[in-house]
Amino acid sequence: MSQTSEQSVLLSDDPPLDLRLSEEELEATRERIVSFIRDVVDDAGAEGAVLGLSGGIDSTLTAHLAVEALGEDGLHGLTMPSAVNDADVMSDAERVAHDLGVEYDVIEIQPIAEAFFDAVPEAAEDRTAAGNVYVRTRAVLNYFVANAENRVVLGTGNRAEAMTGYYTKYGDQAVDCNPIGNLYKQQVRQLAAHVGVDRDLVMQEPTAGMWEGQTDAEEMGLDYDTVDAILAVHVDGGLSRAATVRELDVPAEAVDRVVDLYERSAHKRAMPPAPERDL
Repeated sequence: MSQTSEQSVLLSDDPPLDLRLSEEELEATRERIVSFIRDVVDDAGAEGAVLGLSGGIDSTLTAHLAVEALGEDGLHGLTMPSAVNDADVMSDAERVAHDLGVEYDVIEIQPIAEAFFDAVPEAAEDRTAAGNVYVRTRAVLNYFVANAENRVVLGTGNRAEAMTGYYTKYGDQAVDCNPIGNLYKQQVRQLAAHVGVDRDLVMQEPTAGMWEGQTDAEEMGLDYDTVDAILAVHVDGGLSRAATVRELDVPAEAVDRVVDLYERSAHKRAMPPAPERDL
């Protein structure tokens, strides 16, 4: 990979930490994920996989790797736009399906969401609650199709999202597996470029599409390169707060923000609690 193409996956000229993999590591990662997808499907006795296609880089990379693992017929894509989704992004989702040659359906979820909003109109005024309805509706549809076709549901979550809780509980992480779940966002972009995803999709502004104009960076308060770096060095790596600030040259408040996101989302990474057994 050329230096130019490597630099293209960075969100800034001087990120806090360069987490890019070597060419050898990229190929090993690619092969490991492809084998993982194939094993998950085989172990489940399934006939393939279902994947929600959002047009974002996470679902796009997962789609590419899934087709490599299962073939075109092994993946069924679902594009599920709502009234708040950017039409261009949804067009990107269909473009990915066309480019890969996979079967896909477009399911308008606004009427389904409106049924929830009409049932509890006072809750519909809460932007986050309403946004989560869209996400959870997509999860139900993913499993509806997967159950009917004997397929597994592939998730699209990456490590940065998992560690900060940046996903909807029982929504976009209501899945059977997360093929790219061990990759930081910077590495997701790098692997996507490596497998041939178009540059405009690789560098697209990340958004969960929960409301109009929503972006991941604005909601988290930090860009992904900074989040990745703090997770890798402080949360995963165990470097102290002060050492992390010095090593990455980031504000202490940025470290505190990531730690807060990590701690407050612990419940999302664990089974729902139950009282201790009294035997």
